[in-house]
Amino acid sequence: MQKNVLEYLENIVTKVPDKTAYADDTTQITFDEVYADSRAIGTYLFNHGHYKEPIVVFMGRHPKTIVAFYGVIYSGCYYVPIDEEMPRHRIELIFQNLSPKAVICDYETRSALGSYGYEGNIYTYEEIVKTQADEEILSSIREKQLDIDPIYIVFTSGSTGVPKGVAACHRSVIDYIEGLSEILRVDENTVFGNQTPLYVDACLKEMFPTLKFGATAYIIPRNLFLFPLKLTAFLNEYKINTICWVVSALTMISAFGVLEKEPPKYLHTIAFGSEVFPIKQFNLWKKHIPHARFINLYGPTETTGMCCYYEVDRDFGSDEAIPIGKPFPNTEIILLDEDNRIPERGEAGEICIRGTRLTLGYYNNFEKTAEVFVQNPLNSSYPELIYRTGDLGRYNEKGELVFVSRKDNQIKHMGHRIELGEIESAANSHPDVKIACCVYDERKNKIVLFYVGSVTTADMARFMKSKLPRYMVPNVLKILESMPLTTNGKLDRMALKSSLA
Repeated sequence: MQKNVLEYLENIVTKVPDKTAYADDTTQITFDEVYADSRAIGTYLFNHGHYKEPIVVFMGRHPKTIVAFYGVIYSGCYYVPIDEEMPRHRIELIFQNLSPKAVICDYETRSALGSYGYEGNIYTYEEIVKTQADEEILSSIREKQLDIDPIYIVFTSGSTGVPKGVAACHRSVIDYIEGLSEILRVDENTVFGNQTPLYVDACLKEMFPTLKFGATAYIIPRNLFLFPLKLTAFLNEYKINTICWVVSALTMISAFGVLEKEPPKYLHTIAFGSEVFPIKQFNLWKKHIPHARFINLYGPTETTGMCCYYEVDRDFGSDEAIPIGKPFPNTEIILLDEDNRIPERGEAGEICIRGTRLTLGYYNNFEKTAEVFVQNPLNSSYPELIYRTGDLGRYNEKGELVFVSRKDNQIKHMGHRIELGEIESAANSHPDVKIACCVYDERKNKIVLFYVGSVTTADMARFMKSKLPRYMVPNVLKILESMPLTTNGKLDRMALKSSLA
C-alpha cells in the first residue's frame, strides 16, 4: 500500500530517468534530475535541523520550484509556496502565521525576501542542490513518516481578507491523484500544460500525475495568457494534449476568435473548473476541437483539490449550466439544507464532502477549522468529519449535481432571494458579450453587472429585461475593456466591488 507521495518519483525514475518531467520555455528537468536534486535538498534541510516544520519556498514559476517542493517533503517537513506576484500584505500575513525557521529562495527572489524583514534561515536553491544525498538520513526519515503527515500548506483567501493555510497530507493527496488520473486517463504520453500558479493546490493536477506515469508537464509562461494567439502557438509547439485550466483562461481564447486562427491541435483532454463555463464560449471550444474530452471539475482546497467531475456528453442550452456531476472515487457528496437535512430532489442545499480527501484543516487556526470541518449531522453513532464548502448545489432531473452559487453570492433584493450566478448566466448568453460578472453593492442596494463586449448598455438592459424577472434585472450596467482576474486567473469579484467605492 502506498503511503508516501514520493513513491511516485521513486517508482518512475527507474523506468524513464532521462525523460523530461517538468519544463518551461527555457528549462527542462529530467526525472533523474528531479530525484537527485530533491533528495539533496531533503538531506540539506535535515542536516540543518529542520524536521516536521513549515519550510517556505519563495521562488518563481519554474520547474526547479517543484523540485524544491519534493526536497522539503524528503526532509520530513512540509512546503509552503509563495510568489512575488502575490500581494505584499498577503505574504506578510503568511509569514506572521507560520513564523518559519527557513525559506528556500533562488538567486532572483533572494533579494526580494529582504524587504519583508525576514530574519530566519535563507537557503538558496542553486547552492543546496549541490549537497550529497545521504541515503541513511533519508531512509530514517521515511521510516518515521506516516500517511497522515502534512506535505504542504497552501493559503486561500479568507472572507475577512485574512488568508487561511490549508494543510494536506500524503493520504489525501494520493487519494486525489489516483482518482484524478483515472478520470483524466493520464498515461506516459500525456503532455500537460500548466496554467495555474505553483502556490495554489490546483498545480497538483500536473505535478503528481506526471510522477505517477512518467508524463511531461510544461509550465506555461504567465505572460502568454495576455496574448491568446501566442498561447495557442505555445500549446502547439510543445504538443500539449492535456490541460486543466480555470474557465476564464479558456474563455479568453474562445472569446477573441483565436480558435478560428490557430486551434490547439494536439489537445484531447480539456478539464476546467473554479467558475461556471458560459455555454456560448464552451460551444466554441466544442466546435473547433470536436474530438476532445471536456471535463468539468469542482472542488475546494480544503478537500485536496477537485472532488467532483462531469464529462460533457450532450449539448446544453444557453440558459443551462454544465453539471459538476458526481464525486471522485472514495468520496461522497452530501447536500444539507438549513436544518441539516437532505433537501428534496431539485432543491438546493449546501455541498458537504465526506472521505479521506479532507485535508487536516487550517494551520494555526483551530477555531476556523472547527467551523467548517464538522461532525456529520446525519451520523450520530461515531465521530465522522465532513467539510462544509459554503457552496450551494442541487440535483437536476438526470440525477447530476449542479453548482448553484456560493452561499455568500446569494443576496436578498427587493424582498427576493437571488443567485447572482443566474444573472451572469443570462448576460453571458448574449451573442455580443464575451464575459460577464455580477456583484451586489450593499451600500446602495443595487445589482451591478460588469461585462466585456460590443453591445451598448441600453441594448444590454433590454436584453436582460427579456431574460430575467424584474427584481433580478441589474440596476447598473458597466462595460469594461477587460475583466480583472486574480493571480490564479479567476474573475476578481473583490476588485470589481472595490471599483464601486
